[in-house]
Amino acid sequence: MTTTTDILRIAAIGAVLLAGSCASPYDDFAKADGAAHYPIAVEPQYTSIKLSFSAPEAGLLPDDAARFEAFIADYLSRGSGSISVSAPQGSDSAAVLSYFGARLFAMGVPRSRILVGTRDGADSRVEIGFIAYMARTAPCGDWSEDAGESFRNRTTKNFGCAVQHNIAAQVADPRDLIEMRPTDPSDAARRSQVIDNYEKGKVTAADKSKEQSGAVSEVNKE
Repeated sequence: MTTTTDILRIAAIGAVLLAGSCASPYDDFAKADGAAHYPIAVEPQYTSIKLSFSAPEAGLLPDDAARFEAFIADYLSRGSGSISVSAPQGSDSAAVLSYFGARLFAMGVPRSRILVGTRDGADSRVEIGFIAYMARTAPCGDWSEDAGESFRNRTTKNFGCAVQHNIAAQVADPRDLIEMRPTDPSDAARRSQVIDNYEKGKVTAADKSKEQSGAVSEVNKE
């Protein structure tokens, strides 16, 4: 004979089984991570430019000068480590390397990061190169599954791909995806001033001008 207690026990067991059967696909969906499906790989890549150069007195032709300046701006923006200048072996190679070294320094490249040298070969152009980090991920476009079949509540194979590609394309310095940048040193003079004001019972915050008040209206100020 089935009692009320047995009915309640059976109902409770059924509820647990029903909840378990519903939880599995939902949990898979909730734990879906596009970054895990399409991880971003950060790899070093050598990039270089070759310029025709005859003599330091003549300098670079206008088109080559524009390419040179754009290349150095790219190095200053995303370059890692030193920049190299390679000139063909010859009697004027020292003058050529000196010319480009001076140009690089004038454009903001520290002397300690400028590497110069000569090479053998038939190519008479000057080669300038540096290492930059590139971010990339696996290509999208896997439509092997029917995206309209959603009753299993699972993500498609393309889930997160577009977002990961956008991050890889937009990140200013891909090295930030590997490790954090070191913080800038603190301002010792400002720190000393704040401590001095604190010890004297003065206001420690910096003075603000009227433009820095943050007020956008004079209404209800009286």
